[in-house]
This record gives sequence, structure tokens and C-alpha cells, in this order.
Amino acid sequence: MDSAVIPLRHGGLSLVQTTDFFYPLVEDPYMMGRIACANVLSDLYAMGITECDNMLMLLSVSQKMNEKDRERVMPLMIRGFRDAAEEGGTSVTGGQTVINPWIIVGGVASVVCQPNEFIMPDGAVPGDVLVLTKPLGTRVAVNAYLWIDQPEKWNKIKLVVTKEEVIEAYQEAMFSMATLNRTAAGLMHKYQAHAATDVTGFGLLGHANNLARQQQNEVAFVIHNLPIIAKMAAISKACGNLFNLLQGTSAETSGGLLVCLPREQAAKFCSEMKNLSSGAGGQGAVGGAWIIGIVEKGDRHARIIDKPRIIEVPPRGSQAANQENSSTSPDPSPNVS
Repeated sequence: MDSAVIPLRHGGLSLVQTTDFFYPLVEDPYMMGRIACANVLSDLYAMGITECDNMLMLLSVSQKMNEKDRERVMPLMIRGFRDAAEEGGTSVTGGQTVINPWIIVGGVASVVCQPNEFIMPDGAVPGDVLVLTKPLGTRVAVNAYLWIDQPEKWNKIKLVVTKEEVIEAYQEAMFSMATLNRTAAGLMHKYQAHAATDVTGFGLLGHANNLARQQQNEVAFVIHNLPIIAKMAAISKACGNLFNLLQGTSAETSGGLLVCLPREQAAKFCSEMKNLSSGAGGQGAVGGAWIIGIVEKGDRHARIIDKPRIIEVPPRGSQAANQENSSTSPDPSPNVS
């Protein structure tokens, strides 16, 4: 699944380790460094691990960059990675840098754990509830932002979204991707999570299927609700099958955790996520988690119902988000229909 769990020779301890790297997808090199670090750490957080002992950084510098650009861009990317690591309570002690045709950024995260510090992703039972801790739509938002200056592509979506809305969505996607899933990892223990994974390159349905296949019990995941950055569902529909966002296969980067929780704990998990994330200026404008589906008896597969409910998540700072946050009784965890 997300991390390697390696039993050590000493004292019943295990080494939990993960690595990840990818190409830049936002304009700001500092934020790109933060996103890369958050993405690496998410594999630990998906196992309920909140502490990381050490990180290494992997960096590829493009041979197409001139010296001036290289000396401006790469230090910012390194600083963003290190700052996010520090926010996660760890530090970067080394790594590797190479020259390559493309910029690549990523890293390795390692921690030595006792058995009670991690939650193996295989304990879901029928009756559990599925919770997602970040909105979907990061790939759509990043692509739509690039299309603003590409008339042939912008013309496909200009009837369903304004340039201002695309810029807001892009900013929301960037900050969401750079947000650590550490809070959710800690709450997995408090609310007795049975299994979890992080949602990244395979999209929501891809990772839900991967998680379902790992379960000890004969269960199936049924997804009813899709929390999506505002307007990204409309863009995806306008583009036909280009993104497959509503089908659950649109790639995400540094997405949220998909967590299987006991039904009686799910709403409390969502409520605490909302309170903690809004207090820290954190995960999304209207809360940090949404109930998106159920676990039932089945054949270890996941599916999205034919007409899922789309939950439009307004970007932080937008008028809709401000109205949502000023509401006296917001509902961070819509009921599964």
C-alpha cells in the first residue's frame, strides 16, 4: 500500500518508510517544494503515523535551465520542502541531486515505530463510513489555470467558469496540496479508524479500490458524495472524458486521506477536523473532512453510484467561503444518501 513496514531485529520495532517524487505542477517553486514534502509524508499519515524521524530530499535540476534561473528556483524549492518537513516535526538530513532533462522533486520519509503507533490498512468492516479529508479537483484546477492563456482550450470551458473563479480554484488547489495530513493521522487513532489510504495519482476510485483489495473482511466501498473544489465538476463535464473527475479516476496530487471509520465516530472525526483546520487556516475553506460513502459486505471492490452528490467546496478567501465560515451551524459531514 502506501508505506513499507519492515520489522526490525530489536525490541519489537518496525521501520516504516516511503518514497515519492514527481514533476512540478504549480508556478511557485517554494509552494512546489511544500507540496512535494506533504505528498511524501502523506504515505506515513495514511497509516496513522504522526511523527517522522528523518527525511531525504530527491531533486533533479533541468539541464535546460540557465544558471540564473537555476540559482533562483532550486533554493526556493528546497526551502519549501524543508519548511514543510519542519511543520511536520521532522527535518531533511540529506538526499540526492542530479542533472536531468526535467525538474523532479520528491523525497524519502522514515520512522521507527512501536506497533501501537500505526494502523494497518486492512481492518474495515461492514457498517463503517468512508471519510475524505481534502476536496477533489486539483488536476482540473491546475490545468484550467494553464488554459487561461490558451484560447483553443479556454473556449471549451469559458461558458461554465470565469477566469477569476479559475484563479481562485488554482490557489485553493495549491494550498490544499501543500497542507499536511498530519491532523487527520492523529485523529485516526482518537476515533478508531479501521483503514486508510491517501488519494493521489490513481484518483479517488483507484485508491479506494486499492484499499478495498487489502481488507481482511469481504467488504465493498460505495461512494455517494464527491467533495470537489467549486466549479471543477462543471469544467470536467465541459471537457467530456478528459479528466473523468466525476468517475473518480482524475489524478490528484497530495490529496486527502480516505479513512474507514466506525459509523458512530465519523461525524465527530469530521467536526474535529473542521475545527482544527479552520483554526489553523487549514484544509479548505469549509472544513477538513466529508463523509463520502459506506462500507458494506462485498467483493473487495469500490464503486461510485450513478449520480453521486457533488459537494461544491468554495476556495478559501472567496465570498462563498466567507459566508460558509460565518454560518452558525455549518455541516462539515453531509449524510450519506
